[in-house]
Amino acid sequence: MRYGVSGSGFGNGGKDGGLGDEWGVRAARSRALAVLRVRGRALGAAILPAAVAVVLYAGEVTGHFTGTGWATARVITTVLAVVVLLAAAAVALVVARARPAVTPTVELSETAAPDLHRLVRDLADRLDVPAPSAIALTPDCDSWLEDRSHRAHGRAAVPAGAGPVLVIGSPFLWWMRVGELRAVLAPVVAGTGPAADPDIAAARRFVRGLDAAVAVPDEPGLDPLRRFGARGVGRVARLLLRACGNHAAEMERGVAAAGSERAQAVDQGTRIVAQEQVGLAYAGWDRLLTRVALPAWRMGRWPSRLDAGVVSALTELSRRDRLAEGFSSRLGERPACDLLEEPGAVDEAASLLAARLFHGGPAEAGPDWAPVDWSRYPEEVVDRKWRADAARLHDVLDRLSTAADPEAPEAPTLTRVLTHLTAPQDRPSTPSAPTEDDDLPVVPPGAEAAAEARAQARAEAPGRPEPLAAEEEDGHETEGRDEHEAETDAEHEIDAEDEDDVRNPAADALAAALSAQVAREDAEREARAAAGATAGAASGAAGFTGPDGPWPLAPLLPPRTGRDLLADHVTALVCCAAVDTTGAAPGLDWLDGPALLVDGERAADLGPRVLALVEEGDPAPLRAWLSTTGVRPEKPVRLL
Repeated sequence: MRYGVSGSGFGNGGKDGGLGDEWGVRAARSRALAVLRVRGRALGAAILPAAVAVVLYAGEVTGHFTGTGWATARVITTVLAVVVLLAAAAVALVVARARPAVTPTVELSETAAPDLHRLVRDLADRLDVPAPSAIALTPDCDSWLEDRSHRAHGRAAVPAGAGPVLVIGSPFLWWMRVGELRAVLAPVVAGTGPAADPDIAAARRFVRGLDAAVAVPDEPGLDPLRRFGARGVGRVARLLLRACGNHAAEMERGVAAAGSERAQAVDQGTRIVAQEQVGLAYAGWDRLLTRVALPAWRMGRWPSRLDAGVVSALTELSRRDRLAEGFSSRLGERPACDLLEEPGAVDEAASLLAARLFHGGPAEAGPDWAPVDWSRYPEEVVDRKWRADAARLHDVLDRLSTAADPEAPEAPTLTRVLTHLTAPQDRPSTPSAPTEDDDLPVVPPGAEAAAEARAQARAEAPGRPEPLAAEEEDGHETEGRDEHEAETDAEHEIDAEDEDDVRNPAADALAAALSAQVAREDAEREARAAAGATAGAASGAAGFTGPDGPWPLAPLLPPRTGRDLLADHVTALVCCAAVDTTGAAPGLDWLDGPALLVDGERAADLGPRVLALVEEGDPAPLRAWLSTTGVRPEKPVRLL
């Protein structure tokens, strides 16, 4: 169980001396006592039948409760007391032995980060609270305190009675400066004070035990009888959690308020700036994982310097976004990663852990799971990804073409895809197969300019009418503008009415087949990952499981439509053709991931043209781009 805040909280700004701090501790202790009262009531309910039985037997001994009726009551009460006590003992045993969830982290010993440990100890001294028992890193933009004193945690456990472990988000160490990190950690470290309170500690242990007991029925390896009993224990644990859940939540709010109040006196000015960096780091980290790391993980490669990459991503974000201007100027100050003895080794360990948590990759590097450096990313990830997508697209197209025409051509060319996706009304009546001596399919005069205009219109914000190019000079400017707006509104209404009717049947069929193929491949990969996790659990290795289910808890990207997948695969095929027939090259964009570099510049105008082909069956914008770039679509591309 984790608790604490990332430098956030509420309070009175440190006024009134220590009143706010005292109030937060008192409120947390009051709620902790409420949680313990729930535990006491449960214990009282468990021993109540036994107490009644004791009273009945005492009445028999003293001669007050005699007769057949009292004897029957004693027997029934005794049986009931034994059953209830056995059930209560089973629940207590499961709660005591259940393994509370522990966050997978990279441990940082004092020898690996002496300066960081010294900073945390100095911070605890300034806050007048106990220092955390250990420090660990997690590939997340958050920081908290985590109790690992339970003996079931094994190697990750800390000695009984020791303080909680301070878990720090690894991106913070690379993006934040030393002063900013200290300001962010201040309210978190301040939470070690309330954690040492006996009542709060006991309440937390009780809630953690119930939380772990709820997950016991889902553990693998239980026989049917034990699983049946575990389900009964789980129902009791859920009932108790519902009874004390509100009190536990308010207790943690009180602890957070107390930590925030106490931390107000530590680096208050820096803390405001650091909070801005927390939000910025989260945005850059999320885009780095979803746009850059995920394609590599799917190719069997894991970037070994993710935390260093977040600095590049956030620097690029500050360059593009005017709201982030000035943030990159902080990079001249000392980074928090300088507090580590070997930042590169720590970054590699955190990067591998991120791949395991968010993608379910293996725990160790291997032939099919190798680290990749950022300098090798375009060649080992981007190019391989494009060619794998192109191969999948042509494989699906082969199956569709074979079903329709056994003699269909099988050359993996871009022309083949353009012809297949072109709407029937736009296809030439007598198409001719291109030869190697042909440059490009003939584009009618003026079509390139029209295609460029349509692509530019798609790239702009929809629904915004174009301004008039020129106005009449005879005094009818207002009339001309009204007529133009009326025509624009009419066009928008027609487009809205026909939007659902504009379909590309060829694209729909190809997208459906492509989605099915991707789903099969994902299922096979998940099955292999599950088999590896099962083998690891059988060998005694700790698995990433908890009350919320196995890690990863959720995919990094939301489900995509078939049209989205088809557009991605067509884009990949276009990029392969550009690399094979021109001087284009695969590249890395820190915020958007794989990118096509044409003459050293990113080809940012390719997406709308591919969408025109996929969604409308209109190949003209893409053909115009191919002609301008010099890509030969009739040339077979090299597949993976």
